Amino acid sequence: MGLLVAPLFAAEITNYQNFELDTLLHGIDKPGAPVVTDDYIIFTADTKHRFVGIAFDFEEYKVIHPFQILTQKDDEEKVSRKHMFYVYKRQHKFTELRYRLVFDGLWTTDPLNPNKEYDQNVNLYFSKLDNLGSINVYTESPKNDYAHFIYKGETGQKVNLAGTFTNWDPWIYEMVETAPGLYELELPLPAGKYYYNYYIGLTPVLDNTNPQKIYTHDGRSASVLTVK
Repeated sequence: MGLLVAPLFAAEITNYQNFELDTLLHGIDKPGAPVVTDDYIIFTADTKHRFVGIAFDFEEYKVIHPFQILTQKDDEEKVSRKHMFYVYKRQHKFTELRYRLVFDGLWTTDPLNPNKEYDQNVNLYFSKLDNLGSINVYTESPKNDYAHFIYKGETGQKVNLAGTFTNWDPWIYEMVETAPGLYELELPLPAGKYYYNYYIGLTPVLDNTNPQKIYTHDGRSASVLTVK
């Protein structure tokens, strides 16, 4: 199977996804070692390259993800290139990550990451990130008759869970804040499809870790989780 290059939707951007991530990207003054947060791993490179891509071990290095260019404006509205970057949104639960970079068609390790590992089976060095920690950052059903709900928001909130499994009663299940701004709840559920929302007071909030959403018959928005 040949290599796949993931689509690049914008060559040069000044805003990327949400405010939190945009702030992180603009807070990086110059290319450096990968920046690791609870939500993202940000890889950077110098803008002198025409093309930079990254490939990961968990994809068997079969997909090259292109870097994008972050631009900034000065007081006179002059646009300059700040750095190239690729953002991996953390969804896997691995504690370490191996990867290689492609600079203008040439495969290599990450020159900004001193942590490298030699694989004698293929006679190559790979860049490595370790001590990433085991994470659970999205709502999922990891095993039969079981669901793990995640909500990410401001710290110190009282967050409740309600859905078709509670007849939309928002007072039965309260989420537990396991880390600042991270709320979790494990719930046994029979196999089936469920609609749900989180509630802050009486205000329904969609699950911001789950892209599966619908509009119910009564006009409300709801997140969707299937337990197999």
